Amino acid sequence: MIEIGNAPCSWGVEFPKDPRNPPWRQVLKECAEAGYRGIELGPVGYMPENPVELAEALDEHGLTLIGGVVFRPFHDPDKWLDVVDGAERTCKALASHGAQHLVLIDSISARRAATAGRADEAEQMDKAAWTAFRNRIVTIAKMGAEVYGLTVSIHAHAGGFMEFEPELERLLNEVDAGLLKICFDTGHHSYAGYDPVAFMKRHLDRIAYIHFKDADPAVKAEAIRKRTDFYEACGQGIFCNLGKGDVNFQAVRRLLVEQGYAGWCTVEQDCDPTLDISPIADARANRDYLTSIGFD
Repeated sequence: MIEIGNAPCSWGVEFPKDPRNPPWRQVLKECAEAGYRGIELGPVGYMPENPVELAEALDEHGLTLIGGVVFRPFHDPDKWLDVVDGAERTCKALASHGAQHLVLIDSISARRAATAGRADEAEQMDKAAWTAFRNRIVTIAKMGAEVYGLTVSIHAHAGGFMEFEPELERLLNEVDAGLLKICFDTGHHSYAGYDPVAFMKRHLDRIAYIHFKDADPAVKAEAIRKRTDFYEACGQGIFCNLGKGDVNFQAVRRLLVEQGYAGWCTVEQDCDPTLDISPIADARANRDYLTSIGFD
């Protein structure tokens, strides 16, 4: 059975202490009202780390906590303690609520931000830097899987050192499939310049979790041409409502059904919370669109 969830980033929540963030209880309420059965944790520290307080709020709105993301600079050895702190706190929060998915994302790097979507121009790590980078990912994956019993997945993200298909496939080839799965993000894969459905066909057996995101091709082309900052591109609407961009969600659904995928697909429509937008209207529109193409 495919379950549909949403995430705080659809309400503009990217960092836990951002004063622009809406109240976490409002996000839970609106997520449920828009027709979703589950929600991600968001950046650790946004929702309360007191498990009783959060559990009561989740129960109030009939929501399941799906998982959480460690969006930290895995590429920077000087920030390792920050990565470990984010990972430990996220693991504890997920385990306390019976959530399953720990998602690892290398955060945006100043060295790669301007080449988001430009695989042929992006800086590459040398062998030593790559090995250390990979090993840091493996260390956190082992923490999540072996200490906390979570399903751990890697997520490619625009502007980080894990963005393009060759990088993702290199990592998958070097790390045991029993330890590290894929959290596949349809929108980021499109942003990177690749066909999401083609990748899914090759790797669905390793995809444990899916983020549903669409990409506006015109905004994307302009952002790549101008080397636009990722968050500025979000403010320009690069991640549009589902069904309005270049991701073929009907083909995605057919593939998932044919291959018997059972699990969560979480809508993530990163947006700028300072803009005159209505996250709950977008959340409803996205849920209605998914229902219209056969996602119950």
